[in-house]
Amino acid sequence: MAEEQSDAFVFFGATGDLAFKQIFPALRGLVRDEGFDLPIIGVAKAGWQLEQFRTRARDSLDHYGGADPDTLRKLLGLLRYVDGDYADPATFAHLRQELGAAQRPLHYLAIPPNLFATVVEGLEASGCAANGRVVVEKPFGHDLASAVELNGILHRYFPEESIFRIDHYLGKEPVQNILYTRFSNPMFEPIWNRTYVRSIQITMAESMGVSDRGRFYDGTGAIRDVVQNHLLQVLAILTMDPPAGEHFEAMRDEKVRVLKAVRPVATGNIVRGQYAGYRSVPGVSAHSATETFVAAKLYIDTWRWAGVPIYLRAGKKMPVTATEVWVEFGRPPRETFGENVRSASSHMRMRISPDIEIGLGLRVKQPGERMVGKDVELILTRSGSTDLPPYQRLLGDALRGIGHLFAREDFVEAQWRVVAPILGAVAPLYSYDAGTWGPQEAGRLIGPDDVWLNPTLPPAASPAHDTANAR
Repeated sequence: MAEEQSDAFVFFGATGDLAFKQIFPALRGLVRDEGFDLPIIGVAKAGWQLEQFRTRARDSLDHYGGADPDTLRKLLGLLRYVDGDYADPATFAHLRQELGAAQRPLHYLAIPPNLFATVVEGLEASGCAANGRVVVEKPFGHDLASAVELNGILHRYFPEESIFRIDHYLGKEPVQNILYTRFSNPMFEPIWNRTYVRSIQITMAESMGVSDRGRFYDGTGAIRDVVQNHLLQVLAILTMDPPAGEHFEAMRDEKVRVLKAVRPVATGNIVRGQYAGYRSVPGVSAHSATETFVAAKLYIDTWRWAGVPIYLRAGKKMPVTATEVWVEFGRPPRETFGENVRSASSHMRMRISPDIEIGLGLRVKQPGERMVGKDVELILTRSGSTDLPPYQRLLGDALRGIGHLFAREDFVEAQWRVVAPILGAVAPLYSYDAGTWGPQEAGRLIGPDDVWLNPTLPPAASPAHDTANAR
């Protein structure tokens, strides 16, 4: 059944960094590519007038790729601005006035979670919440209890189907590519289980540090910043069962089902690290125990995945910036040619960033009389330069009421349950040097018969079209 399109777009925190970096460029794409022509109403307390708001939008687009004259003129003409305190009912009365005849607005809360209650109460009291939708940004809570509390606040005024919890990672084309590759190629399904899969690794490496986010990051850490959301999203897509039916809720049902089966991570199954020099970053405590690196081992208690170790790893100041998934297949019960073959010889590798790359690891015979082989990887690569930006895709879907790329209440709470035992300083914190793959202790986590599979930099010049080759 088709969902009704929203008839206005409202975003709170309209003068902030998220609006500048993501929302204005996304709106530009919607205007240019999809004929977006709804009222765009920014709400903030900055003492601005409409012209200052339009200047902010123009500066954002100039900074992030520019806009053709027609697109810029149309976007600026759609902008409205409401300046006021979120605790003041007059702010929401002004918003209702700016909405005019709109009856199904989409409200984007690009604000800290501690302001959610104030804003949604103001929306309800002014009549702006009726028939509306609401988009909220991560972090959605700081732990399970706060996530449950936030869900309760939102549900007082919006039904679950009208709440869109945004995780921009789900809007990335490479993440969607994992889902499509899994379920559109029937050769994978018979081997996508504990009988043939030996282990799974998901690595999210970033070469940069925390930059100017020291104060925020020191209260967050790697587990809350990327593991609880991004990496568990990827894990759910990678390990879920095929959806039963075509409605987007069927897809979300399967992701929730597999995540609920993930065993909460034991404190003995993580390694926490902090890069040397982190405590000198402005805003970071001189005695900080916040992790900038984490490696975790977990299990999924289902028939499909029982006993298969899954390793998640994320860190700052790594050698490269790249996110990769490795599905390592088991070796045959007997090596026919008597070779000592490394465990990762047979694998499927999926790179999510900075480019899209899928590699299949195989053994092939080396030339000569002896039956001796070598490892090769068949590679499909594609540049991501033509991909739809994630925020453009997500905002477009939210406006249309399409929820499959957004986290449902039960999924968010399942994510928090997985990481609940490892939040905070519950395990030792090891130091590591910038430009390395984290503390040495992470090697012991993965065990004596396996190794971490480190992403390598992509070629300097990626082709603009799909190519297949072997390496």
